[in-house]
Amino acid sequence: MTNPVFLVQNLDFYYGKSKALSNINLEIMPRQVTALIGPSGCGKSTFLRCLNRMNDTIEGTRVDGKITLNGEDIYAEDMDVVTLRQRVGMVFQKPNPFPQSIYDNVAFGPRVLGTVRGKADLEETIERSLRQAALWDDVKDSLDESAMGLSLGQQQRLCIARVVAVQPEVILMDESTSALDPIATLQVEELIAELKKDYTVVIVTHNMQQAARISDVTGLFWLGELVEFSVTDEMFTRPKQELTEAYITGRMG
Repeated sequence: MTNPVFLVQNLDFYYGKSKALSNINLEIMPRQVTALIGPSGCGKSTFLRCLNRMNDTIEGTRVDGKITLNGEDIYAEDMDVVTLRQRVGMVFQKPNPFPQSIYDNVAFGPRVLGTVRGKADLEETIERSLRQAALWDDVKDSLDESAMGLSLGQQQRLCIARVVAVQPEVILMDESTSALDPIATLQVEELIAELKKDYTVVIVTHNMQQAARISDVTGLFWLGELVEFSVTDEMFTRPKQELTEAYITGRMG
């Protein structure tokens, strides 16, 4: 039996006195794409940021319950948050490359974490990461040029390359195609299908068609609660909850 990568138990999350997530329980399995859907403000992104403690940067937030990553409690006092964020990488809504060369963008994580030995190892890591992000053929002759000169779609794939360069266990994507045109969106979706061969991927998306196309499992968040969490094909064809059916068919949300 395969163990979950993330096990979430009785998770509550607060911004100050305001409760944003209530009693979330789910398992995220390895080498699958898990999609989180639901209307704006329902807790999807808040939940995603709980998985690598990005919410820690917001003053007054509080977590109750438990999240384990491959058996380790990520909110334990001895959990190194820097290491956690290397293990659980994040790709944001808008591409955020550093104002440096393409090469230096991908090299940043391995250099900081000291995961490469010498220049040859670094260059091998950069090429592998850019290939994994389906960007190598586009940029292999312009690695010294500024990342800011790339198209938005290329910038987002560069951000994915930057994440995979440190070989995470999980890749989180927070509406990572919402700022892209349809062609760039399709390229990232195809890339996600490739990435799940090596990584566990969790995406937040407003686009239900996208969730249906690329995810193995889908969770519907509504007013801070997880209404339904099941195999994507089942959720979109035979939802168990009336609220899920109403949301998917457009009657609510």
